Amino acid sequence: MACRSVSAVMDEQALLGLNPNADAPYRQRALAYFEQLKESQDAWEVCADALAKGVYSDDHVKFFCFQVLEHQIKFRHAALSAAQQQLVRETLMKWLQTQLMNAQPEKAFIRNKAAQVFALTFVMEYLTLWPEFFFDILSLVGLNPHGVDVYLRTLMAVDAEVVDRDIVHTPEETRRNTLIKDSMREQCIPSLVESWFQILTAYQQSQPELTCQCLEVVGAYVSWIDLNLIANDRFVNLLLSQMSMEDLREEACDCLFEIVNKGMDPVDKTKLVESLCQVLQSAGFFNVEQEEDVDFLAKFSRLVNGMGQSLVLSWTKLVKSGSVKEAAETLHAVEAKVPLLLQLLVHEDDDISANMVGFCYDYLHVLKQLPQLTQQQKANVEAVMLAVMKKLTYDDEYNFENEGEDEAMFVEYRKQLKMLLDRLAQVSPELLLEAVRRVFTATMQTWQTAPFMEAEVAIRLLYMLGEALPASHGAHFSGDAAKTSALQDMMRTLVSCGVSSYQHSSVSLEFFETVVRYDKFFIVEPQHIPSVLMAFLDHRGLRHNSPKVRSRVAYLFSRFIKTLHKHMTAFIEDILTRIQDLLELAPPENGFPALLTSDDQLFMFEAAGVLIVSGDSPVERKQVLMRSLLAPLMDAFRLLLAKLLQESVEERQAALADCLSHAVGFASRTSKAFSNKQTVKQCGCTEVYRDCLHSFLPALSCPVQRGALRSAVRSFLHRMIICLEEEVLPFVPAASEHMLKDCEAKDLQEFIPLISQITAKFKRQVSPFLQQIFMPLVLAIFEVLGRPAEENDQTAALEKQMLRRSYFAFIQTIAGSGMNEVMANQGAENMERVLFTIIQGAVEFPDPVAQKTCFIILSRLVELWGGKDGMVGFPDFIYKHIVPACFLAPLKPTFDLSDAQTVLTLSECALTLKMIHLKRGSEFIQFLQHEYLPSLQVAPEISQELCQVLQQPDVKVLKNYIKAFFQRAKL
Repeated sequence: MACRSVSAVMDEQALLGLNPNADAPYRQRALAYFEQLKESQDAWEVCADALAKGVYSDDHVKFFCFQVLEHQIKFRHAALSAAQQQLVRETLMKWLQTQLMNAQPEKAFIRNKAAQVFALTFVMEYLTLWPEFFFDILSLVGLNPHGVDVYLRTLMAVDAEVVDRDIVHTPEETRRNTLIKDSMREQCIPSLVESWFQILTAYQQSQPELTCQCLEVVGAYVSWIDLNLIANDRFVNLLLSQMSMEDLREEACDCLFEIVNKGMDPVDKTKLVESLCQVLQSAGFFNVEQEEDVDFLAKFSRLVNGMGQSLVLSWTKLVKSGSVKEAAETLHAVEAKVPLLLQLLVHEDDDISANMVGFCYDYLHVLKQLPQLTQQQKANVEAVMLAVMKKLTYDDEYNFENEGEDEAMFVEYRKQLKMLLDRLAQVSPELLLEAVRRVFTATMQTWQTAPFMEAEVAIRLLYMLGEALPASHGAHFSGDAAKTSALQDMMRTLVSCGVSSYQHSSVSLEFFETVVRYDKFFIVEPQHIPSVLMAFLDHRGLRHNSPKVRSRVAYLFSRFIKTLHKHMTAFIEDILTRIQDLLELAPPENGFPALLTSDDQLFMFEAAGVLIVSGDSPVERKQVLMRSLLAPLMDAFRLLLAKLLQESVEERQAALADCLSHAVGFASRTSKAFSNKQTVKQCGCTEVYRDCLHSFLPALSCPVQRGALRSAVRSFLHRMIICLEEEVLPFVPAASEHMLKDCEAKDLQEFIPLISQITAKFKRQVSPFLQQIFMPLVLAIFEVLGRPAEENDQTAALEKQMLRRSYFAFIQTIAGSGMNEVMANQGAENMERVLFTIIQGAVEFPDPVAQKTCFIILSRLVELWGGKDGMVGFPDFIYKHIVPACFLAPLKPTFDLSDAQTVLTLSECALTLKMIHLKRGSEFIQFLQHEYLPSLQVAPEISQELCQVLQQPDVKVLKNYIKAFFQRAKL
């Protein structure tokens, strides 16, 4: 035996490092020793020897030995000699034999690792060297509990290696695993099943843990073995008897669930489920209200759900195949489970209830497909509705102020119930509408005395109808008269019954959410707007004592105003007065918490802007109102900026910069109120926004907190380009000059879209400015891209990649806007430098997004300058650089033709070649055939083929050909 050549001595000093409490040097030595044993051809045999002879009592050393063995089997099995492979088998069996004689079992982590090693050996050797694997183990362990334990753990480890679908396998491993399963079915599965039966019978009283392990094994294997081996009287009766044993019932339930879940013929599946149900029912398991063990009920509800879903699936298959009689029988079986479904769905434990959602959803889907419902089915639908309404209700323990894991789980559960409600609406919208109306009306009549959870769920149900009952663009108050009048009645009740004063945050929130969901109601009945506005503006809404409510209401208020602005004319100035204090910029040094956060205030400013712009006031009044809204921001900005320039403490600087950014953001948000119908100019507000620009732009030259301030002002400029039109242009050169000083990659990356926006919007108007800024901007980009960075600095590399993309996008905007003079007037040297960066971007950098942009630019430049009357010297550039780029880029190893983005780049590359042919004609074809393609060693017949395709009018043919051309070239 190979082992005999090695004296079974291990490095004792290194082994000391295996102890978790060992010092670092020992731990490093242990690690080095592990590597040495792993890589050596035979040094690992000392570990096998130590395991077989039980040399060490230290658990960490035993685990270490198994790890070394595991590595040999997993990664070096083919390299082991026959004697070494034999040694592995002998070691495992000797170790297993030792377990039978030990008074105490090994620690669980060692048994699990041993099982993994057994399983790996099985996978490597079962089909060739060790077909008797399981028979050898079974004949050795018999019914010895320690041996059975390792046997069962090994079976689970084999399942993980061979069957588990969650583990990704290579095609080769998948083929091997299929062969293993086929061989096991033929050779050993009946014996394994017999052993499971013996274990379950022998140990159900004395060793519940082993029995549960065995039940888990049966559940795992049942999905791919012959079901008749398990789904027979003796096995099912045994499982059912174990359903009554406290220690075993949960695992027995899981095992039955796996049996029910097995894919099979629909008629057989119905028979199996029905026979199982019959036995469970006669054994009293369906009397769930008498069961107090919620853990068991959670498992049992999962089993019932599995049975229900299996029956529905069988019904679907039978209907599809036209088996009318069998389908009717299966539907009858489904219906018979509904009373149990309802009992479990309304169970007070949400986990038990949640387990039934799948079956319930599927059952409702079945009803939806039936031509008409029987009285019993209608009663079932109503019962499901009542169950859902009941279970949507919060319980007393729900913590609204500090929501934790339990609360998050309930929110998830509510989403599942909402799915049921939506499905109910599809089955019978009339029934749902009527049921909700009944609950809602009854609760609203007595809201003063109703517990908060009842008031909340009643309003919540009304809210949920909005999604459950279809309506295009929220038009719930036109069309179907029955639905419209029911919803209108409920909305009228909601806004007039006084429930908005309910003293609980959940009811307040639900009230405002529902008012905004059905905001179109107020177009039909505008008389309710004043009372709802008051609710928004007082202690019920924006001044509620809960910050969570105030925050959400700020957002909802802006939505309410935006939808109903035409109905607000009479209230505009009153609303603006009432919200004035909520529009104040909270200074950083103020110790009092503001009612609204700065994010909430954005919505308030937007709402204020909408009120001013959309009202019927004369232009002069709008001007005054907008100035009174924005002037305090400008004043505060000037003061805070002066403070910032004097402040030396960085923390205070950051707080001031934050506040300045908010001021700019608020002003920016008001501009969202303008539209094509109501422009800044038409509303007489040009001057006040120009004043804002005058106030905000000095922040660009502030030497501290540059990033935050530049970002805020840049965003404001983006908005002003849209709103102020050419009025913004005088401000752009100075702003740009400041933003190009001392910039980082991120600053430039964010500045380029601003210039691109100006270019695309104003085109020729800004040509002189662009000619002036073009090279400073390009040079700033080159300077940042040229800065050295750490080799493994991912962030810096990504920032540079994004900046490169932005740079090419900028060039594309200029070329695409037809302003070739911007680039042409930069002087020959600068022009050449820019062109070379585009060639480099197309070929050198493996970034298909940037490459695609570069080819678009090249194509456009060929179109502009590549013709007979184009730029002097450009045809030469086409042949020397652009044509080679079109071939060299796709030939790069990094150019992955299986990647969708790269294929788009290749399309642009093909279009560039097409554009060159369009501009240069036969001269280009001659160049390709006689000079360029021969230099790439392209065969003459392929050259000719490519040139013929290039001359065809259909671009699609060219794109497909080019892809095939490069796929062949890369083989």
